[in-house]
Amino acid sequence: MSSIPDQIPLPASYKDLPFSEIVLSHIPENSPSPTPIILITLHRPGKHNAFTNTMMTELIHAFTLIDVDPRVKCAIVTGHGRIFCAGADLETAFKGGEEPVREHRDGGGRVALAVQRCRKPIIGALQGSAVGIGITMTLPMSIRIAYEGAKIGFVFARRGLVMEACSSYYLPRLIGCVISPPVHFCMTELTKGSMSKALHLTTTGSTYPASHPLLNSLFSETLSSPDQVLPRAIELANEIVQNTSPISTYLMREMMYRDAGSPEGQHLLDSRVIYEMFSSKDNKEGVKAFLEKRAVNFEGTMQNDAPGAYPWWEPVDTTNRPVPEGYMYKPKSRL
Repeated sequence: MSSIPDQIPLPASYKDLPFSEIVLSHIPENSPSPTPIILITLHRPGKHNAFTNTMMTELIHAFTLIDVDPRVKCAIVTGHGRIFCAGADLETAFKGGEEPVREHRDGGGRVALAVQRCRKPIIGALQGSAVGIGITMTLPMSIRIAYEGAKIGFVFARRGLVMEACSSYYLPRLIGCVISPPVHFCMTELTKGSMSKALHLTTTGSTYPASHPLLNSLFSETLSSPDQVLPRAIELANEIVQNTSPISTYLMREMMYRDAGSPEGQHLLDSRVIYEMFSSKDNKEGVKAFLEKRAVNFEGTMQNDAPGAYPWWEPVDTTNRPVPEGYMYKPKSRL
């Protein structure tokens, strides 16, 4: 794989991109040019937004654009109609034997990793039911909110399959135990404590309402009406865009998922990253805005302003991260 990133043209308008199974919109919708918040709507009317290879390709492209576009600060993913996503399209999915086993890459996993690679916060706004890939694609997102009556199902055992979209990694980390202080733990211990609910969900393959206790920490909020979900997601996105540094929110998410395995190891990691951030343009702007009692204007990007400590783990290359067209590539650390 080339160490020099490919260049990708940024769109003059996201709403004019020629996608067929997703729809991209600006927030506010009447803006002719890209806005800090981009709405991605899964859009297969009559098919309950079922996941296909086309949807996979379009989602990956959308998340890649959002990742590298300095005009975009946050994205929201929702579904058209009353269903968020009914899972894989059973008329086209589940074809094996068409390529060597070692060369196959799960389509849901490709989308999940595109979400993980995206350095902008992504909010899942589940206005309706989500099963299979419909729910697993949301697990790497920073925030998930849902209609409380939406049916959520990790139904793989009922289809003779196993978990996909990296969900065997994410699910035990997102649901489960509540730890009462004082307790010293590492992520491995936390994950073991969180497996009870994950195993229940996957072993039964049943669907449960989003408000069910088995899912009580998967969604940060559950709302009483489907119509409340997208407005609330937009409210959260506006709060993020107006008040937070994209570099900070991205690095903190990675620090949680790619932890050092112990309090002492994490202390060393925290210390290195935050020390570099002390001299960053976003830290200077955040402090200055606070002292001057005004709104912040964070302009830092991971392309230009990532701390030298990043990445602190050994990256596993699954794709080459592009850069915006015209961007002057300057190798820095292992970014």
